[in-house]
Amino acid sequence: MPVPISEKNSDAIPLPVVQLNRTVLLAGVIGAVALQQHVFITLLFLIILPAVLFGRRASLIYSLGSRLLARQNEGAPMESPQLMRFNNAIAAILFGAAQLAFLLGAPSAGWILAGMVGIAAGVALGGFCFGCFLYYQFNLQRYRFFGK
Repeated sequence: MPVPISEKNSDAIPLPVVQLNRTVLLAGVIGAVALQQHVFITLLFLIILPAVLFGRRASLIYSLGSRLLARQNEGAPMESPQLMRFNNAIAAILFGAAQLAFLLGAPSAGWILAGMVGIAAGVALGGFCFGCFLYYQFNLQRYRFFGK
């Protein structure tokens, strides 16, 4: 859900960085499943968690994407930082739950939870952001119940 560039949203995140985030999540989950190494899920959790807790300044992916994709970021469509943080929070919750499942001896549940993140990232790369849909629904329901 890219947003137009304006002074109001100058803190927005360039779409190439958003795509990098999705690609890292998808590749990490695919790699973890293919190698049956849940340590990759742990690494993804540890990469995403600081971004959720402290915003993009604590995001390794944002830092790398800002530097490596600097030319592509210029004039690129932008995305809301709140939306990106919401999506990363969903990923962190699912990765955290997967970690608990692995620790509690339920690896199938762990792989399913991690797979949900991978599927969502893959679908988002294809054009439909499920987290964006949830964010919209969450805000819509919040407005209905509590108003502005």
